[in-house]
Amino acid sequence: MVDDVLAINIENLGFHYPGNDGVTFSGLNLKVKMGQRFGLFGPNGAGKTTLLSLMTGLIGPLEGKVELLGLNVAKHNNEVNRLFGFVPQDFSFYQELSPVENLAFFGAWAGLNRHQIKTKTDELLHILGLDGVRNKQVGKFSGGMKRRVNLAIGVIHNPQILILDEPTVGVDVQTRHAIISYLHELNKNGTTLIYTSHQLSEAEGLCEEVALIDSGEIIAQNDLEALLIEHKKESLEGLFLELTGKEYRNDV
Repeated sequence: MVDDVLAINIENLGFHYPGNDGVTFSGLNLKVKMGQRFGLFGPNGAGKTTLLSLMTGLIGPLEGKVELLGLNVAKHNNEVNRLFGFVPQDFSFYQELSPVENLAFFGAWAGLNRHQIKTKTDELLHILGLDGVRNKQVGKFSGGMKRRVNLAIGVIHNPQILILDEPTVGVDVQTRHAIISYLHELNKNGTTLIYTSHQLSEAEGLCEEVALIDSGEIIAQNDLEALLIEHKKESLEGLFLELTGKEYRNDV
């Protein structure tokens, strides 16, 4: 990890949806160092997905700033888009196209030339076990295969920061293991991971630092091991329940 280099720098963030429906942020601050495996966790409706949308520039803050590698997302949108990859919970590809066709489209959109697209496509399809279906229609794939296509699209341009929203939801054990192993490998090669999931046991093996968010506020952030010691908990799930409560949540 490169000390003191911030992948994400959020200062005094203020945001609310029109009519004040949904989550509200007021004076939120968050820093993530370059090279970290960082987890963001919270109950439904806590603000996780909204915060990821602010990080990626899908929506803009009303107050404060969001920076990726020192660039203000609101002011340097085109430059920032080349710095990060985003793997959303919803599938972000064309169902009627093949993996090769999807990667060609999104690779060109990211500014890669034909040679770069072909080289990276071959590499990713091999690593993610999709080489044998490279020319088949993605819409006919299983859920786990679609998740792997989603991930490949997110990393086609070799982003320095990879933001992942529930990247393994609905997949089998083998696919989950393969995806998490690949994320570890990306991180070893310098990619910063920003990860959110309800799979807390999975997250515990991936994330070295975590932040817990609830009602639009960061209620805890530190090295995971330090938080577990501080709160005398043996698992991330136990820590999560202590800090956010055990009652039902209605995300409306």
